Amino acid sequence: MILLQLFWEFFKTGLFAIGGGMATVPFLFDISARTGWFTTAELANMIAISESTPGPIGVNMATYVGFETAGILGSVIATLGLVAPSIIIIVIIAKLLDAFAEKPVVKTVFKYLRPAVIGLLLFALWQLLPLTFLGADNNLLWAPVIAFAVLLFCMLKWKKVHPIFWIGAGAIFGIIAL
Repeated sequence: MILLQLFWEFFKTGLFAIGGGMATVPFLFDISARTGWFTTAELANMIAISESTPGPIGVNMATYVGFETAGILGSVIATLGLVAPSIIIIVIIAKLLDAFAEKPVVKTVFKYLRPAVIGLLLFALWQLLPLTFLGADNNLLWAPVIAFAVLLFCMLKWKKVHPIFWIGAGAIFGIIAL
């Protein structure tokens, strides 16, 4: 039964988390609250690990939750649940898009999806900020704030540096800030 629940929860997440891996974060907060499979602190660690490892963050997090919940089979089922809606939708779109791509209603739908994606990403940021910058006693943790400020400054100054460098730099800063 847990495998079916894993598949269903991540299928819903994959169906509605439009905009990439970080758009799955609000859904993961909801899954955590409803199922108790992981805490918000564990979710913060999952995000850090998923961002630092190769592959899409949403898939990495589904795999991580599935493994922690039901072992290797759970990781496979959760990952399949997350990617199944995308595969189904891509197949349908590939069949229909040529006929409808230039229709005004299609252009309008895509125009209004962008703000929705931005909203999901901002919500994820809003949820993660306290987990990252506040301690258990709700006091500001200066090491992560300083590390974030330094990385942000460097990213704005050196825009042409490959993203893998920033991921590695963030991991190093995270280790130092501990």
